[in-house]
Amino acid sequence: MSVVERAKRIIVSPATEWPVIAAESTPTANLITGYVLPLAGAAAIAAFIGTVLIGVSVPTLPTYRTPVTTGLIAAVWSVAMAVIGVFVCAFIANALAPTFGSEKSDAQALKLAAYSFTPVWVAGLLQIFPPLGILALFAGLYAIYLLYLGLPVLMHTPADKAIGYTIVLVVCAVIAMFVIGAIGGLIFGLAAAPRMI
Repeated sequence: MSVVERAKRIIVSPATEWPVIAAESTPTANLITGYVLPLAGAAAIAAFIGTVLIGVSVPTLPTYRTPVTTGLIAAVWSVAMAVIGVFVCAFIANALAPTFGSEKSDAQALKLAAYSFTPVWVAGLLQIFPPLGILALFAGLYAIYLLYLGLPVLMHTPADKAIGYTIVLVVCAVIAMFVIGAIGGLIFGLAAAPRMI
């Protein structure tokens, strides 16, 4: 199945797509290189075009365009964080599974994380026109909803524990990604900073 078709199905009809995904046996490398990287990469390219070539306009101020080098670093970092985010979310989902009466499975947790992020990456394409970037917020909320729908199917979470599992998973993942993002941002920031002589 193509990336576009899978993305469309998980966004439009998640209730019927999650069981299909659960039954699939997708190697980790194929999931990352065949699904995560193309979607996250397309969103990063759209953001690069939007911030570097089109620019951000603020009333009464001139249009601001990000320097090319900064835009490239941001694009690479965005894709790296997408991949890291999938693995972190999968790790946390798997670690929390017994707490919420769910089955541990590295493969199912990874699929859950990868496909739940889909609306965020698709909405990331709108960054080609920076004012539409705000819609990524709504996509993030929909991603949480997809996660909630996917937990009972992929991790066999009891229906009465799915909401709690979703909330704890999202909070833990956000905290972990914030810490990783801060450390990575510091490293990338230092790498991009001009050298003092």
